Amino acid sequence: MSGDPDTRLRDQLARGLAQLGLAATSGQEDALLRYVALLRRWSAVYNLTAVRDPEAMMTHHILDCLAAVPPLHRQLALQPHRALIDVGSGAGLPGVVFALMTSDLRVVCVDSVGKKVAFIQQVIADLGLANVEAVHRRVEALREKATVVTSRAYASLDKFVTTTTHLLADGGVWMAMKGRRPEHELAALGAGIEVFHVEPLAVPGLPEDRCLIWMRPAPGR
Repeated sequence: MSGDPDTRLRDQLARGLAQLGLAATSGQEDALLRYVALLRRWSAVYNLTAVRDPEAMMTHHILDCLAAVPPLHRQLALQPHRALIDVGSGAGLPGVVFALMTSDLRVVCVDSVGKKVAFIQQVIADLGLANVEAVHRRVEALREKATVVTSRAYASLDKFVTTTTHLLADGGVWMAMKGRRPEHELAALGAGIEVFHVEPLAVPGLPEDRCLIWMRPAPGR
């Protein structure tokens, strides 16, 4: 393998995409690599992520989010409208990655921290992402609606659904990205929430447990 860092990173991304069964254009691959470069540059000043090594960023952030793309696409195929809200988006993870891999999906990345929203806005401008909006607001004050509401590092499942119920469009679902299956959080969910699928994820190069928790309002609620 070449010793050039950029080549290693590109090869790492290509291998990960292949393992996940994801087809990406060269433009999408270039955009994901530019996203990592922006994340490194901004994190040196604003501490957006504790992960500083680019190859670790690729594994722990980009490939971690890409692993959820095939399940997301399966869910979106069942929805008449294609809109997603990423709650507590931080540096745009997973919303930016989802938008890059799904050009016809409208994505709203919302966070209450101004520097994080400013970073996402810079990413949108640099990558030309017409399908992404970055919103600096507390989630409780957001008035958008989406068919999928997601979070990666926002809160417990109970707090996640409680603070975002108003964001779900009719027939909408929650998709929570978690590490190990969170049994205590699942047990704490109220009777008004139906967990209809807990889906394990395999992230290329990451031996740690990952899963998606799919939820929706219980029938009659």
